[in-house]
Amino acid sequence: QHVRWNPLKGEWILVSPHRMKRPWSGQVEKPTEEDRPEFDPKNPLCPGVTRPNGQVNPQYTSTFIFDNDFPALLEDVPEPPESDNPLFRCGSAKGTCKVMCFSPKSNVTVPVMSIQEIRHVIDAWIEELKLLGQKYKWVQIFENKGAVMGCSNPHPHCQIWASSFMPNEAATKDKNMKEYFDKRGSNLLMDYAKQEIENAERIVVQNNDWLGLVPYWAVWPYETMIIPRSRHIKRMSDLTDGERDSLSDIMKQLTTKYDNLFECSFPYSMGFHGAPTGPGFENENYDYWQFHALYYPPLLRSATVKKFMVGYEMLANCQRDLTAEQAAEKLRNLPDTHYKAQK
Repeated sequence: QHVRWNPLKGEWILVSPHRMKRPWSGQVEKPTEEDRPEFDPKNPLCPGVTRPNGQVNPQYTSTFIFDNDFPALLEDVPEPPESDNPLFRCGSAKGTCKVMCFSPKSNVTVPVMSIQEIRHVIDAWIEELKLLGQKYKWVQIFENKGAVMGCSNPHPHCQIWASSFMPNEAATKDKNMKEYFDKRGSNLLMDYAKQEIENAERIVVQNNDWLGLVPYWAVWPYETMIIPRSRHIKRMSDLTDGERDSLSDIMKQLTTKYDNLFECSFPYSMGFHGAPTGPGFENENYDYWQFHALYYPPLLRSATVKKFMVGYEMLANCQRDLTAEQAAEKLRNLPDTHYKAQK
């Protein structure tokens, strides 16, 4: 056992691979996957269906974006009262929340979508990033996949939250990447990618532009990251046409490996981090940033046994059982073809 340092977040992770030998009395058999229809007239995310607020969805044929009917961030809100008390501080928080459906079909997910269908999703993400980034400091694109991750609707979709402030995760990375850049004169994630290519033991999938790997400092059992192989890309909006296609490819490759691990629709929370936006961001030097995607899946031993972040993890320190290298090897050695296509 040992601890590993996460330079992006500035924290240690306890690695305890011997814990995989402990007995487990929970379920380990494959769950029966629910066969969902392509169209469900009762699902508020399907084309032509009326949502809870009374609005009717268009008969969309690709992606569909709308303002979240139950947003966590609003644009028109009063400013909080000022306070100089260091124990009771508050600040302004304005923003907007959107929902984006990946497909009109309720029975698909990213690993079973075509490269072209995923490319349409990426194009829509970029347009939203450009639009919202003109006004907001941070635009967070994220997908919660699976009921175990709190997803309340199985229709393939993601959310886009834009805020006037830098969220904690983004602010922490911004600080640590800038400190690394100021001290070493180079980009943290670009340096990291070079060394991962040389080492190769944590790489799961790759193509000409991207690496899909289990980070050295991963916390979740099969946590992965997608990073550029070598080119400096500060934001998703900086992607070339070819890089949009290759990002579609690497996302499909990686999520196919996930589904094949336990032959189930693998749950996760994923999202993208890139340099901050907002008014005047073009005049700011964010050379220390590198665009990347993060996947946080909870499953540990089987499709029915997940990792719980409780107790020690909540009160003391993040801890993982199998090593990042073991996780990467398991994922890497899985078939490249989706298990449903093999039957």
